Amino acid sequence: MSSAKKNADRLIKKYPNRRLYDTQTSSYITLTDVKQLVLDNEEFTVVDAKTNEDLTRSILLQIILEEEASGVPMFSSAVLAQIIRYYGHAMQGMMGSYLEKNIQAFTDIQRKFTGSTFEGKPFSPEMWTQFMNVQGPMMQGMMNNYIDQSKSLFVQMQEQMQNQSKTIFGAFPFVPTPPSDKK
Repeated sequence: MSSAKKNADRLIKKYPNRRLYDTQTSSYITLTDVKQLVLDNEEFTVVDAKTNEDLTRSILLQIILEEEASGVPMFSSAVLAQIIRYYGHAMQGMMGSYLEKNIQAFTDIQRKFTGSTFEGKPFSPEMWTQFMNVQGPMMQGMMNNYIDQSKSLFVQMQEQMQNQSKTIFGAFPFVPTPPSDKK
């Protein structure tokens, strides 16, 4: 069995006592171990030991919750509230896709830097930290410009869709209903 196939088949079972069992290593593991699998880019699936229900997302969310509760949180309360507001909203699917694509773009940029060299040396995590200390404000400015451009394009797209809708449905005789006087 190839190593890639072996990694893709890594199965972690979650038992009713909330213990996680790694079938590849035949041992119980912790959320910290699962987090390390993520950091090591290991492919895995977490399933309920009784029902075989996929619990991978639930476990990943639990890791995020623990990370947010300790140290320096990545998300502000305002951002979390905004994310919650998108659940059940018509834009929920688009928001998820938008966040995923932006995180992937950020990851690609980081990977490109990490894979490059500086003065003949690989761009190590320590060098990345030094780079961000010096270039952080510039990078933040670039990211803000990107977000502003993205917002502008989205507003333009929304306006075009509204205009197209008016053109398409303008021929139909819609009669607005008068507002009700009930209070």
